[in-house]
Amino acid sequence: MLLSLRVKNLALVEQARLEWGPGLTVITGETGAGKSILIGALKLLLGERADRKWIRTGADACGAEAVFDVSGLKDFPSLLEELGLPPAEEGQIIVRRIVRESGAGQNLVNDSPVTLQALKRIGQRLVDMHGPYDHQSLLDPRFQLDVLDAYGGHEAERAVCAEKYRVWQELVAQRVALQGGDEEVAARMDLLQFRIKELEEAKPEAGEDEAVAQEHSVASHAQRILELGQGVLGALQDGEEGNAFDSLATAQRALEELARLLPEAGEWRNEARAAAQQIQATAEAIREAMDRVEADPSRLDWLEQRLALYQRLKRKYGVDAAGLVETLEESRSALKELSERGERLAVVEKKIAAAQAALQAGARALGKKRRVSASALAKAVTAQLRELGFPHGAFDVALGDVEPGPTGGDAISFGFAPNPGESQKPLREIASSGEISRVMLATKAVLAKHDKVPVLIFDEVDANVGGEMGIAVGRKLAALAESHQILCITHLPQVAAQGSAHFAVVKRVRDGRTFTEVDALDADARVDEIARMLGGKNLTKVTLQHAREMLRR
Repeated sequence: MLLSLRVKNLALVEQARLEWGPGLTVITGETGAGKSILIGALKLLLGERADRKWIRTGADACGAEAVFDVSGLKDFPSLLEELGLPPAEEGQIIVRRIVRESGAGQNLVNDSPVTLQALKRIGQRLVDMHGPYDHQSLLDPRFQLDVLDAYGGHEAERAVCAEKYRVWQELVAQRVALQGGDEEVAARMDLLQFRIKELEEAKPEAGEDEAVAQEHSVASHAQRILELGQGVLGALQDGEEGNAFDSLATAQRALEELARLLPEAGEWRNEARAAAQQIQATAEAIREAMDRVEADPSRLDWLEQRLALYQRLKRKYGVDAAGLVETLEESRSALKELSERGERLAVVEKKIAAAQAALQAGARALGKKRRVSASALAKAVTAQLRELGFPHGAFDVALGDVEPGPTGGDAISFGFAPNPGESQKPLREIASSGEISRVMLATKAVLAKHDKVPVLIFDEVDANVGGEMGIAVGRKLAALAESHQILCITHLPQVAAQGSAHFAVVKRVRDGRTFTEVDALDADARVDEIARMLGGKNLTKVTLQHAREMLRR
């Protein structure tokens, strides 16, 4: 149940706070007073996209806040948990929306930020809103099917159909992929065969491209490398006319004698010995490296060809040597799949036939239940319509067969005969807007017994009706309010008089600015408001007496 609604700086509303109770609450006011602002605030809280144009002139932000009692909704805690929201303390949740001029708005549930999608899911569980043009949805076969399934409780069977249709659709997509044009497939296979042949002949190995490039760099400069290496070895150790090793050996002998005369020379001797050892190690490493350098023209020619091959393949396929290996494996797999596509297509065809049979079976099971529910729904709506001014009217739900899809295999049409002696015709062909409004209300009344949404909002559901029909609509709303909390915006005094609570929306001007305000009406104020709705601003004894009589009844 909606406990309270607070609105701030939304359009013409500077501040408004409304406390809601159970039963039927009516909201009235002159055209243009701002009744729709309250509906806009609720839509904002239920996840509708915000518009900065809603911010009141001079303010930098607008917002709305609603408090809901969810203690009676058994599955609501699991929804909050699924959305990652804290539990409802004392069975209540607080929903807030703030829209800022800067664009950085906030969506909060129990002070935790949420997405608009989460707000919509919460809103769908709490509030069912019916606007002045929503009755047109009754003419939409998709909505009609939703109504029938909601009434009959066919959610499980419909979910089965949707899943079976999804499986069938995926298999059909696989078949389309496998049935690609023969010329296209043949061209693809030729390309893969050429690619495989090219790469198999190349025999790429991961990392070989870098190794070949490095070896080629050495081989192409082998002569110079050997010359420089021999020169370095001569300077370090192999030179006959003096080298670094022999010089250090001479120095070590001198330092041996010097150390006996000068103690600190012992450390110098050790350092000279270490330097000689390092020279030996370095010379040995250079010698080993020189032994590996080949000045072989044939090896250099092979390296150049191999390097050129890698460079060409890497440019062609846009990968390194490891990528060439992967491309080869992927091409082999792709060619195998295409070669075996006939076998795979046969398997998919069998699966499609089985999926189609399963879908048809699911659609038949759903259709069987729908036909039982259709008769009951037609009788239930007809009974409600007779209380709404169609004493001889008749409502019908006609079902036909169509190709099974995600919603089953049934075509649906709501039929209506408002007057005696007339045959049933599709609702879209005969109903006036006033008649459609009452059919929608009758449908809502029937579904209310099956509807778990606790709050129903009707925005001008009484459009294009009046007189006795207005009284009937008001009574029907009051009857609905026995099982749901009903909020109704109305222009009809016959409907307003049925409310258990009454708010009036008024437009006032102060200091040159316009304000929309919401007044909670007591008994005397309700008489005045009903009288205004009956006869305009100039209240007379007759209209006041009429208003009192309507409220008394």
